[in-house]
Amino acid sequence: MAKKIPFNVVFASDEDVNFPASELNNHGPTVHGWRSAPDGGLDSHDIILRFQQPAKIYRIQLLAHQYLIPEKVELWLHYSPKSLPSTPSSQYFDFLGFVALADNANTNYKSRELQSVTVCPRRGTHLKLRLIGVQGNDYNGTGQISLLAVNVLGEDLEVGPTNGNGEEHLVSEAPPLDTATGELALASICDDLLFSMYVEESIVQSIRELEQRKVLAVNAERFEYARKLKLCMTALRSAGERLGRYALAKRQAVQQEDFTTARLRKEQIEMYRAAVLRQLQVQQLLEPQGVALGTNDQSCEIYAGGKPSLPAAPSLQDVAQALAEATFSPKSLTSLSLDDKSSTDGSQGQPGNDSVVATPAPAPAPTSLQATPTPSLGGWRKSHDELPQSPRLPSRHSSPMSSRQGSLRRRNKSVPRNSYEDYEERAIPTLRQECQGNALLEADPNRGRSRLNDRERRQAALPILVFGSELVEQFYSRQFQDREDGLLRLRTFLKEHDLEDVSGNEHAASPNKVARSAALLLHRAVRDAVYSVFGQATETVRMLFLEYVPGRVSPNEVARCVDRLLPELLAKSGDPSARLHTLAQHTILSIAACPEVAEQHLVAPALSRSVGSGTHQRLAMSRLQMLEQLVHTQGISTDKHSGLTCRALSECGCSGIHHPAEPVRKVAERILLLVYKVNPRLVRKQLPPDDDITRRNLLYRQLFTEFDKLDLDRKQELLEANKYGGGHSSGDAATPPADKASTSSDASRLMTSRSGHGLGPVASSNNGYASCNGKQQYNEQLKRSMLSVSNSRKGSASNSESNEDNSPKIRCPFCDWSCVGSDASQLDRHYWKACPFLTKCPQCSQVLEVAALNYHLTTECDAKESYVVCARCTESVHKQLYELHQMEDYCRELKTGAARCPLCHDDVHLPQDGGWKLHLLSAGGCPGNIRKKNLKKSN
Repeated sequence: MAKKIPFNVVFASDEDVNFPASELNNHGPTVHGWRSAPDGGLDSHDIILRFQQPAKIYRIQLLAHQYLIPEKVELWLHYSPKSLPSTPSSQYFDFLGFVALADNANTNYKSRELQSVTVCPRRGTHLKLRLIGVQGNDYNGTGQISLLAVNVLGEDLEVGPTNGNGEEHLVSEAPPLDTATGELALASICDDLLFSMYVEESIVQSIRELEQRKVLAVNAERFEYARKLKLCMTALRSAGERLGRYALAKRQAVQQEDFTTARLRKEQIEMYRAAVLRQLQVQQLLEPQGVALGTNDQSCEIYAGGKPSLPAAPSLQDVAQALAEATFSPKSLTSLSLDDKSSTDGSQGQPGNDSVVATPAPAPAPTSLQATPTPSLGGWRKSHDELPQSPRLPSRHSSPMSSRQGSLRRRNKSVPRNSYEDYEERAIPTLRQECQGNALLEADPNRGRSRLNDRERRQAALPILVFGSELVEQFYSRQFQDREDGLLRLRTFLKEHDLEDVSGNEHAASPNKVARSAALLLHRAVRDAVYSVFGQATETVRMLFLEYVPGRVSPNEVARCVDRLLPELLAKSGDPSARLHTLAQHTILSIAACPEVAEQHLVAPALSRSVGSGTHQRLAMSRLQMLEQLVHTQGISTDKHSGLTCRALSECGCSGIHHPAEPVRKVAERILLLVYKVNPRLVRKQLPPDDDITRRNLLYRQLFTEFDKLDLDRKQELLEANKYGGGHSSGDAATPPADKASTSSDASRLMTSRSGHGLGPVASSNNGYASCNGKQQYNEQLKRSMLSVSNSRKGSASNSESNEDNSPKIRCPFCDWSCVGSDASQLDRHYWKACPFLTKCPQCSQVLEVAALNYHLTTECDAKESYVVCARCTESVHKQLYELHQMEDYCRELKTGAARCPLCHDDVHLPQDGGWKLHLLSAGGCPGNIRKKNLKKSN
């Protein structure tokens, strides 16, 4: 497998004094790389590398500078066997090719380009790099070029026996490839230039050792141990990159002669490295002296959940405090006192710790340090306070209380505690931090409010322009009190921003911009987790749509605001907390009540979408409840885009009744009942057919029962309207009579129009009905016989009434119903509502006998063109339902001498000899006759 070939730079045509070519010999985060001499005047620059051993080359990697970039780099390779002398004059280089580098303008000269060139396996001992040209840019004013790192990947040359000419030949010419990726197989990931240039050197060495242990573990089938090693190497790489950045910062501090920061960086690197190695148990995983540890083959908590977590990186302030604590610990104080005592006696001692200043400070010690007899402590305190501050280390005296209370994060512990009273006077850390934080917030109210970063400033560009940065910062603040104040200020702004102010001030923002900016801020506020902030946000949303938007904002802008806020409010309406989802529902309904929103139908379509069975119960119920409320307030619309049409509501309700949650199904049923009052036919089409099999389901049984109740109520309302409104042909008969003469004439007319009207003109319409089969002719004869039966019943009723003059009664000639009194309107009311022998035509609402309904639908009704006579069962069927009717079970051949009931579709035997009366009036008779129940109630 390919590995890194070590080399040394033996020649460079020119170089900068501060960036010599020898920098290319090493790889690491702090490597400067080679740089050409400034204003050298050379067109090409040569660098020759000599391998420490002859090698077989597979790949060459070059890392260019971010702005000192050459145009191209040529690669030359020379091979001189060990048997032949190698001098610069005798070296002959073979041209391998060249690498063209980009000008790096697209990255603003901040990124480095890594070029990796795979070459045919070639043996060599020297590599020459020829850098040609300069990529000009504003940062390169001196015309220099640079090369940060060079990496050569290959294998040590395995030579075979020499031939007759004394030349050697390679044993194998094929490069090793990774079977998974097809790329060049590396012996270690540390050999890659991308890894070694950004990971700290000690971590690289540890990863190399762990890789060797992983190979041995796999060979020994210690797979748990190998898994731990793999996870540890991944975590070490992340830690090594951080340590590399710390090392780079330390080098920059040294260049700036900021040695205090450099020392802190050094301690920071050591502390973080020790913490990482200790937490990842690297020493235990390395198994020193090759002894296999049983704990490595067992699962542990650190590596149980995948990639292990790294310890928190210490800041410079933590490092400084740790150094101070280590310096002023009781042991160090004892040693310092002994050193001072010996120096007073005249003995000269050298300090053992470079962090302690042995020379007393010329200035007097601070008040807090006057009780300490050691003069070096005052010198340390003075020198520590005068340390130059790092950019990442906040100033110790930045707050007004720091002079007497110290840092907010941790109290200064440099003063030793030498008495019990001092120990008792210390504040509890939690209370101390709380008191300090409250005092600082009172001194500076804007202290807890974080400034907007670039991303947030770009997002809130328009609100900043309209409302100002101070109000917007309150919305982005981490303090919920600031967010509440921001919402209050926004409501005040919306109340004061009226049309007169806009027309009078040319620089004032337009209402569209104000609404758009407010929607952007409220979109963030309605997602807030604090309930008080969410309550203020919903109140502001209602104020925006109910007070500010009407008459000011354009419809397109209103639609944009609703599209931004409605999804968040719908998500909140499904919150398990009752106060949250109730407030969200109220806000959505308030938005829907806005005239501009209602005109564009922006809310209802989002609520009337079908409810899936996987929708959360709280969210589905909230949507359906709001939709039901909209139906009550706005009504059912005929506009197909409104979302409140009968079809949209029925589809939503039908999807809701199949939801697994019972409360959702109850709300969906109420929506279906509201639609059924307007369009019953459409609702029934959305549901399964109303039969015995469907009614076995409790859900459909309850729903169809409610439908039947609504049908009965509708029939009664129509009958009452027809009776007293006089709108239909039978309305004259239904009008209450004024006297007995008119009553008798109305009653006779009622009977003629309801029961005998279809039987009287049979002769005139016989020609049109004679074309039917024999069963239909038999049905016609049946209707004629019913006319004679009814006339005979009328005669008998009149005779009985004349005989009983003393106690007048009114009797029905069909069902033998009777009542005491002489008011003929009671009989008329009985015909309309209760007589089981009569029924109402479903098309024209004319009341007639049940036996004559089929004949009426095909010959007399206004909708007779839509009905046909079934050739099998002789029932009158609608043309559109004829095919479905023939597939029903009750469509069967009529028995000889029987008639077919249009209500229950059963056969009526002996229809001329009282069969219809037995079928319609008996307790176990027609199950489809609803009027039997009404007759029992009236009796």
